[in-house]
Amino acid sequence: MAAEGGARQLEVSVNGIGERAGNAALEEVVMALKCRKEILGGLYTGINTKHIVPISKMVMEYTGLHVQPHKAIVGANAFSHESGIHQDGVLKFRGTYEIISHEDIGLSQSNESIVLGKLSGRHAIKTQLLKLGYDIDGKDLDDIFMRFKEVAKTKKRVTDADIESLVTSKSIQAKAMWSLGNIQVTHGNVGFSTATVKLLSLDGREKIACAVGEGPIDASYKAINSIVQVPITIAKHVTSALEGTNAISSTRVVIYEQNNNLSVTSTEEPNFHTFSGDGADMDTVISSAQAYLNALNKLLAFNDLSAGKSSNGKV
Repeated sequence: MAAEGGARQLEVSVNGIGERAGNAALEEVVMALKCRKEILGGLYTGINTKHIVPISKMVMEYTGLHVQPHKAIVGANAFSHESGIHQDGVLKFRGTYEIISHEDIGLSQSNESIVLGKLSGRHAIKTQLLKLGYDIDGKDLDDIFMRFKEVAKTKKRVTDADIESLVTSKSIQAKAMWSLGNIQVTHGNVGFSTATVKLLSLDGREKIACAVGEGPIDASYKAINSIVQVPITIAKHVTSALEGTNAISSTRVVIYEQNNNLSVTSTEEPNFHTFSGDGADMDTVISSAQAYLNALNKLLAFNDLSAGKSSNGKV
């Protein structure tokens, strides 16, 4: 740097903008002098560095010249960490990978970025869950982490809303007497939809069924029902997708057992035991099938418990 050679006036510009290849970036020069003061003989600028980020944004707004994400100091990725090793180190001590504090340049705490993606580890997921108000450990955390990895394979950045959907769909499930193996649907605007479903029983047996329905979800439910062989009425079915074309779809299903055919449109308030299930997946059909199976497993567990009490003379 020229300052080491005795220069006391440095020509710089905010964000390094300028004619042709630009100029030395003000924010980089100022922070270099601040962080390496001892090497440069105690030189300082007197600039309030907490205004660096606001000024950088103002210049971008007025000039229309946006800095690249990997730009030092003010780039969007300057304080972002996606690698699991980096995230673990930063969460334990920020100075491990950050020689500059984000507060020193006017970047608010809410803007610091642990980017949840395919390289993130358990420590980052655990920390983010705590920030969202979920204190989860052990097998539940392992299950959520595995599902997070599946989502991260197809989505570059996993949002807080995505994490909450994974938690909601995982919350306190009955023992899975049936779990979803594979599902394939055929759907269009000609004819009925068809669904082929493979379920795995608690003892590892595989059952496959195919059904036709008024839409892929209806067909999937009927295929599942033909395997489980329990007369079910759906009292409530709600699906909501988070923002974005590759967002996670969350589904909640409420069912009850009755000697009627499967009905997806029932709006009656049942006078029986109801069982709810939640599902979350980037595919709405899979999300719905998961929710339906979770509700079914609760119903089957309840029936087994009731049968056990009856055989013991307690009911």
